[in-house]
Amino acid sequence: MDATVRMVSWNIQWGRGADGRVDLRRSADDLRRLGGGAGPEVICLQEVASNFAGLPGGAREDEVAFFAEAFPEHEAVFGAAIDARDDEGGRARFGNLILSRLPVDQVFRHALPAPADPGLPSMPRACLEVVVEAPWGWLRVMTTHLEYYSGRQRRAQAEALRELQREIAGRAGSVAGKEGNPAFAARPRPPSAVLCGDFNCTPDSAEHAALCRSPDAALPGWRDAWPLVHGTAAHAPTVGLHGAEWPDRPYCCDYFLVSADLAARVRDLQVDAHSAASDHQPVLLVLGADA
Repeated sequence: MDATVRMVSWNIQWGRGADGRVDLRRSADDLRRLGGGAGPEVICLQEVASNFAGLPGGAREDEVAFFAEAFPEHEAVFGAAIDARDDEGGRARFGNLILSRLPVDQVFRHALPAPADPGLPSMPRACLEVVVEAPWGWLRVMTTHLEYYSGRQRRAQAEALRELQREIAGRAGSVAGKEGNPAFAARPRPPSAVLCGDFNCTPDSAEHAALCRSPDAALPGWRDAWPLVHGTAAHAPTVGLHGAEWPDRPYCCDYFLVSADLAARVRDLQVDAHSAASDHQPVLLVLGADA
């Protein structure tokens, strides 16, 4: 197994490019380019649709099936934030997708809180978590897409992700199995983790600060991988680069965060400014086996 692990996080806007066209093949081609042909070892996508009517430019594509077929060496794990009956007796789903060439053990799907914020539109939000076997051991990979319109909901979701990390750290090494019942089997779920996605907040926001704040004295907060590589340089913009209808300015709202123990493994973090296959840019993280 290659000692280097490449991960991409990308809000693909259901394959809708800056030109307004939905073209999933274009998205897949860009992912292959970032991963040297076969795609990165782990691909984390947000705004993935399946049989979801009414999306601009979309035709109810089964995007989960498309990416599973496009990357046959990867295991596809989908976490729907929206899962609703459609108008033809089927299911309409919209959420996060992880494609992993690393072996996947456990999978967790977390619904995120949405406290009432009257007068503002919102949609259900979720975090998808997989436990994968990296060259150096077990690793949790989490991807999410936080609320855009409601700052109150976005802050609650950031706090929930911070608290989840504290919960997992508190359970590490303390989960025992139950003899004769495989449902109670002890399985790996380490505090060591990567959290990525579209957080819909800027680097100087309260939400970003909440994620990176230590949940208690014994547990360091998430580390933003950008300054680990680029020091004090401003975060490169991840939206607003190719003339899409949104936003009206370039800025950063897509991140890779790592648990403190992974900080020394971060080798590189880059925003791919070339792609125009979405209104967001892909973000590439490289982790090394040697800390």
